[in-house]
Order: sequence, then C-alpha cells, then structure tokens
Amino acid sequence: MRFGDGVCFIQSMDLITQGIVGAAMAQATRRQRAQVAAATACGFIGGLAPDIDALIRSPTDPLVFLEFHRHFTHALAFVPIGGLVCGAFLHLTVGRRWQWAFWQTVLFCTIGYATHGLLDAMTSYGTSLFWPLSDVRVSWSLISIIDPLFTLPAIGLVILCLVQRQASYARAALLWMVVYLCTAAFQHNRALDVARGIAAERGHAPIRVEVKPSFGNILVWRTIYETDEAFYVDAVRAALTHRVFEGVATRKLVREDDFPWLDPGSQQARDIERFRFFSRGYIARDPDRPNRIIDIRYAFVPNTLNALWSVEVAPDAPSDAHVTYLTHRDQARANLGQLWRMIANDP
Repeated sequence: MRFGDGVCFIQSMDLITQGIVGAAMAQATRRQRAQVAAATACGFIGGLAPDIDALIRSPTDPLVFLEFHRHFTHALAFVPIGGLVCGAFLHLTVGRRWQWAFWQTVLFCTIGYATHGLLDAMTSYGTSLFWPLSDVRVSWSLISIIDPLFTLPAIGLVILCLVQRQASYARAALLWMVVYLCTAAFQHNRALDVARGIAAERGHAPIRVEVKPSFGNILVWRTIYETDEAFYVDAVRAALTHRVFEGVATRKLVREDDFPWLDPGSQQARDIERFRFFSRGYIARDPDRPNRIIDIRYAFVPNTLNALWSVEVAPDAPSDAHVTYLTHRDQARANLGQLWRMIANDP
C-alpha cells in the first residue's frame, strides 16, 4: 500500500489483508447464496475504508499524518458512521444497478469496516481504538504489518467462497486467521519471557519490556527493554528452543541535553514532543547522525538500530520551522538476506 511518499506501506496492515478480512467476515454472515457477490464487494471495500485517513496531510507540517493515521476512522465508536457512509456511497454508485438493497449494502460494509481497527490493533504500530474516550494507541504486537502466512490462505478461501457460493469457505478463512493470531499470541508471550530473562541476566530491572514481530513472520521477534537511562534492543528466534541475537543499547533522548541549542519554545522542540508521543517515548538520537531522532521500536533487522523512520532537526532553522520527517525504505531491499538468515537459523 502506498499513499504519497509510501510511508503507509510501513505503517498500516496492507490493503489486501484488510480487504480480505472484511470480505471474509461479510461472506460468513450472509444468509442467502445470492448475496455472496454483494457481501464480498461490500465487505472488501468496508475493510479498506478506514485507511482513507492516510490522505489527511499538510504541505507544511510533516507530522500531521502521524497524528491522524489510525486515528478516529479506526475507532470502534466510528464503525456505525464509517459503515453507513461507505454503504451509502457503494449503494449510490453500484448497488442500485446490481439491485442490492440499501440496508444490505450498509450492513455488509459495516461488518467489513468493523474488522479494520481490530486487525490494525493486532500489529505493533498502534491504533486509536477507543477514541474519543482515550487517545491511547492500542497495539497488541501479535503479527507483522504484512504476513504472507496469515493472508494467502485467507485469500484462497475467500475466492473459493465467491466462486462456489459456500459460506463454509469464508468461515474456514476466519478460523484460520483466529488460529494464526492465537499462535502469534503464544509466540509473543514466549519472546516476552526471553526478553525479561535477557534483562535479568544483565542485572537490569527494566521499566518497560516490549516484543514485536519482525517483518513477515511470527518466528523472529524484536525485543526492547527500557532502563532509567537507556534502551536495549535484541532479537529472539522463538522456535522449539529459543535463540537470542544480541543487539545494541542506546541512550534515551533527553532534548535539553542532546540539543542544548534548541529553543524549548520553537516548533522543532514541540515537534520532538509530538514524535515522542507518537513513538510512546521510544526515541533516541541516531548514533550516526547527531541531528536525527529515531523511533527505536521498528527496524527491518530486528536487533539493530537502523530505524524505519525518523525526524531531523536543523540548528539554523527559524523558530517556526518544522522538523523534517524521513523514511528509510531502502532497508528492506538491503537487509532481506540478513533477516532471512535469522528466520532460517543460519549460523
């Protein structure tokens, strides 16, 4: 999935997966064989619709999209509104021509729409699931943004349901996804236990410990724990026996110490705090680029500090200037072999 500079490819569950989950849920709840086409189309589109918030951007403020992506359109409270708007649009554009009932179109779109925020919360990016009651970004960190083992079997079963008009295929797709997510939760807890053990072996009493699946699998996990002064990043391969890939440590960012020249009232200082909130405090100074601040939660190679995105401050910028937002998408191509060796447990 690519909007604008392509950062949403990294930040959101890929469009195909979102659409397939929405389609499967709508297919599984239809009552008549004749409704299968409507259920598939409406569920698929409804499953995609919340990501329309990725278009909320500002030509002058590069962090606006960080604040609004996976925000109100992904909230559970917004599901009835989103489903109604999506269903009304589809009914007016194609539903009447294909003789879909209005209530049917809205129902299937709402069912698909309802899956989106929950599915995004299964990933590690964070979703404002309980807005407007809470601004906390929920992230259960069970699966990667893109996981072929989760998506491909579901695609096949949804297509079979559409062709054969048998709801049992859609229910099989949902069963597969539930089983996979339960397996991912088991793997998550195993990796979390290992991460806590790593901290204990080093004599640390961590403030926070988090584990996140590496790209495209639930076998190798990125582990992060926080002490008073630093973050420690490692990787764990959670197979029959676990293997630890020792990583690196980095000092936590303290704006006043790391950028003493930065005016606390400047826009760049405020942007750093916005980035801190978005990153849940997991920010550090890039060890190779002193004016760059990285979100250490994500890296393509899970035991490194090669962050997927960052912000950069400029000493000579005017007080009303924003930070520069950067993405580092070239890592996927450069480091795929290294990640695969960790998954395959190559020495």
